[in-house]
Amino acid sequence: MNESPPERAPGPDERGAPVGRRVVLGMLGLGVAGVAAGPYLQRAADAVLAGVSDKDPTGLTGLLPGGGFRYYSVVGSVPTRTAADYTLAIDGLVDRPSTLGLADLQAMPQTRIVHDVQCVTGWRVPGTPFEGVRLSHLLDSAGVRPGATAVRFTCFDGSYSESLTLEQARREDVLVALRMQDRPVTHEHGGPVRLYVAPMYFYKSAKWLSGITLTSTVQPGYWEHYGYDVDAWVGKSNGRDDAPTG
Repeated sequence: MNESPPERAPGPDERGAPVGRRVVLGMLGLGVAGVAAGPYLQRAADAVLAGVSDKDPTGLTGLLPGGGFRYYSVVGSVPTRTAADYTLAIDGLVDRPSTLGLADLQAMPQTRIVHDVQCVTGWRVPGTPFEGVRLSHLLDSAGVRPGATAVRFTCFDGSYSESLTLEQARREDVLVALRMQDRPVTHEHGGPVRLYVAPMYFYKSAKWLSGITLTSTVQPGYWEHYGYDVDAWVGKSNGRDDAPTG
């Protein structure tokens, strides 16, 4: 589950290509070398599969027949947060910084969105329900100061981050999600609270959300330092557009 940074930024074709093709080609290459490699082959095969999975920021390379998701993290392990000890800090260029608990978020107006989850590598999970507080509601409650143009998100895994422009963050289909697939967001899915940005590739929907910071400029997130798009709209080539979801 640990993630080592790619040696180079992925090119545009690699960012959008389905993972399955790369896995097949990699395994074929290992098969040719199998006779000579002997006991090293299995370790190499595991590395191919692990390497491809690790470069999938959503874990959807491990999509199960039953519609499940593979556990994924960019660090070796992630601490668990419960209703008793979870907190979400809202700070930066705001009039009223605050720290919210899970009960505080649950008491706010909730919005339910049913939308496809689209991975940048080509996988999709159709019709996935998310429910939570609109990010725009939290921003309005905090009071956005003049000069704020973007929002930075941090996570209690200690490494992952993401960002949106203020305009993107105020969309009706961007949630601080408490529920996924009509049940509380589990730890494996980034719970108890995660970000959900419906019209963008899933790496924008940061798991294990712990901080929302208003900033003067967009600060690229974890994967964007390795070449992923900052504005990660799902393209119409995938049968989707960026129209807000009702």
